[in-house]
Amino acid sequence: MVRWEPGARERLQQAALVLFAERGFEQTTAADIARSVGLTERTFFRHFADKREVLFDGQHLLAEAFRTGFEAAPAGAAPLDVVVSALRSAADFFPDARRPYSRARQTVIDQNPALQERERHKMAELAALGHEVLLGRGIADPAATLAAETGITVFSVAFAQWIRHGENRSFAQIQTAVLDELRSLTGSESVPVHQS
Repeated sequence: MVRWEPGARERLQQAALVLFAERGFEQTTAADIARSVGLTERTFFRHFADKREVLFDGQHLLAEAFRTGFEAAPAGAAPLDVVVSALRSAADFFPDARRPYSRARQTVIDQNPALQERERHKMAELAALGHEVLLGRGIADPAATLAAETGITVFSVAFAQWIRHGENRSFAQIQTAVLDELRSLTGSESVPVHQS
């Protein structure tokens, strides 16, 4: 078997999604995934701590995208303005080319309660990051908590719409629509929803 080839990580991720869909997450082993692309199980574990990590690889990059957006908000910005800045930054993490992978990944997660819990934990970590940044900007609770949790809710609702079959709008367009809906629910004119 080939021990190393360029793109091994990506090939393992794609193979894992196919096998998870065909056999189920629990029935698929790391060895199965590696073998399906002509690699060894040892090579799999050089790239991923376990088979769950195939689905959650890149989580730190999404967190960095949120952090970049939080930090890009101007000093003195209102809590929701800071959150919107983070949402705009996170939208760049989801180009249209990523949609088929995200759909397949979510299908696997939706079929496994442990993976669903891991996904909820990821969202909670992003909300905690937002809360921390907002507190660091001098925004007190409960405003910091409300803004951070609202941001993650907007993100989650937008993501669910973005991966629907037949959906063609960009992630940014969908987030804007969700923010518009939030604004209409709250009757607030202070939630900026359009990028300049």
